Amino acid sequence: MFKKVREDLDAFMQRDPAARSKAEIFFLYNGFHAVLFYRLSHWLYRHKRYFLARWVSQYAKFRTGVEIHPAAKIGKGLCIDHGTGIVIGETTVIGDHCLLYQGVTLGGTGKDTGKRHPTLGNHVMVGSGAKVLGPFTIGDHSKIAANAVVLEEIPPYSTAVGVPARVIRQKGKKVDPMDQIHISDPVREELARLSKEIQELKKQLKETKE
Repeated sequence: MFKKVREDLDAFMQRDPAARSKAEIFFLYNGFHAVLFYRLSHWLYRHKRYFLARWVSQYAKFRTGVEIHPAAKIGKGLCIDHGTGIVIGETTVIGDHCLLYQGVTLGGTGKDTGKRHPTLGNHVMVGSGAKVLGPFTIGDHSKIAANAVVLEEIPPYSTAVGVPARVIRQKGKKVDPMDQIHISDPVREELARLSKEIQELKKQLKETKE
């Protein structure tokens, strides 16, 4: 557990440009505190101290504004930026070196049993206010845009945007893993293409009449 705490500190230092020192993160960062409380509650849960584990997680919820079920499985190097309003469900699995922004929900649809919550691969970024709902997988190195609602599996190295979310392949182009803004909208791109095609047809029709 203590090794993972050190790795979490390193993740915050690498991903948060406002971080000045590990001491500042350890004592003052709300997102780091949420991860720290989770590590403790998860340890208690694995050792069948279920009531105490839930007590710690509920205290953390009121203390940090982040609700993480102690049974969730979270890998090393998780960075929660700000964090207020984040909810992570009981059967959620989060891989290594993931990044979550405020308002993210990793939840269920209410109709599933057993594995009800999503699985995030390694190096996944989930933008502010995004909702990932259901027992499917978000592939490694994928990005979920701010306020997207993801209801189905996302392949690795993909970007999902919109409501419901649609996938845009990155085709090997490197994208800043902390950029939530400069993400293209496939619907907007398709409308632009159709508009251009209509203008070209109008031009051809006009030339034919002349």
